[in-house]
Amino acid sequence: MIDPLFAISPLDGRYSQKVDELRNYFSEAALMRYRIVVEIEWFIYLCNELKLSGTKELSSIQTDDLRALYETFDFVAAQRVKDIEKITNHDVKAVEYYIKETLKGSGLEQYFEFIHFGCTSEDINNTAYALMIRAAIYEHLMPMMNGIVESIYERAVEYKGVAMLARTHGQAASPTTMGKEFINIVNRIENQLIALEAIPVRAKFNGAVGNYNAHLAAYPNIDWEEANRKFIQDLGLDFVEYSTQIECHDFLAELFDGIKRINSIVLDFDRDIWTYISLGYFKQKVKKGEVGSSTMPHKVNPIDFENSEGNLGIANALFEHLSAKLPISRMQRDLTDSTVLRNVGIAFGYSVLGYRSLIRGISKLIIDKIALKNDLKDRWELLAEPIQTVMRRYKIEGAYEKMKEMTRGKSVTKSDITKFLNKSGLPKREIERLKKLTPEKYTGMAEKLVEAYELAYEL
Repeated sequence: MIDPLFAISPLDGRYSQKVDELRNYFSEAALMRYRIVVEIEWFIYLCNELKLSGTKELSSIQTDDLRALYETFDFVAAQRVKDIEKITNHDVKAVEYYIKETLKGSGLEQYFEFIHFGCTSEDINNTAYALMIRAAIYEHLMPMMNGIVESIYERAVEYKGVAMLARTHGQAASPTTMGKEFINIVNRIENQLIALEAIPVRAKFNGAVGNYNAHLAAYPNIDWEEANRKFIQDLGLDFVEYSTQIECHDFLAELFDGIKRINSIVLDFDRDIWTYISLGYFKQKVKKGEVGSSTMPHKVNPIDFENSEGNLGIANALFEHLSAKLPISRMQRDLTDSTVLRNVGIAFGYSVLGYRSLIRGISKLIIDKIALKNDLKDRWELLAEPIQTVMRRYKIEGAYEKMKEMTRGKSVTKSDITKFLNKSGLPKREIERLKKLTPEKYTGMAEKLVEAYELAYEL
């Protein structure tokens, strides 16, 4: 095996330990194993469920022995498949030959022709990829995404009452709370997770060009569409009724676009937190021995959020290509989808790196409430909005224009606000109420919105 120091991709080098779990889904050996799953389950299905003429019903011991081929599939087995492929120059046929070779002496030799029966390579491949990608998403990616949601949610609750200056267009705007800004991200990701889970994972299993040609030639009296539908559904997948030689990959485009949207939300959050750190709203826990700069000893850089942003950018660029390219294939098929699909794991790998960096970064955050308070305390111009809105309520003409004249592009003091209110024409009770308002208190329902989410979250 090549030393990680000499790996071309950092996923197999510098970051290999951080994405190691993905080898169970996206390595070449993993693809071999998933292909064997499909081949073996199809053979068992033909014998035990469809009871195809010429086969025999398998005993429980025989089915256990068959399934052991993929349940115990290891490096030695994968290497053997690879050795066979050197002769066949065909990866799926190599898997078929490996199964037959391994089962010699099992007593099933007379039924070997029903291994890969009626299948084109893409019946095996698209089903294997569907199983693989579904497993990677539900067993690995979604738990990490839920971990991100949980991390951000916990901080949202912690910061729900911490007022902060909002910055629309990068300029001072009506105050919010840090918790409300965090809960926005929680809500966005959760909405996209719901959409992602709703996308069906699909597979086709209908022969060389999608018409069951070979199936009907051998067994013309069998309802192959119904039989193959049940097989695919038994694997937990949605059945594709119409296809060319390949499954059209539309659902993969949906899945990858769904992951890409979640990545974009996380990336958006990365950039916001980076900016809040630069504004001094957050400090970061310091780890003994770490260095922030080779020349400036004082620096504690927001590297976790930068790493997350960079890796998610790469992931999204790959998902963008995958979702744009995969649904396109010349006529009944070309081979471009096959070579592109081999890179799916890279997009997942960079996503995982981005998620891990973000979660680590969040764990280091220390909010500086004094910095947030100081940024708000003299921003009296922010009260232009509530004052002009209350004036409108009482039909005071030119309310907006009067406040604009007083505040736009100017430094405004509490005294200025008081003087304006006294001459505003508002009822005395409203003047007194508005005089009690401060920039820090002008956060609307921000805290209550977090509490409402908190209540729903607990339910």
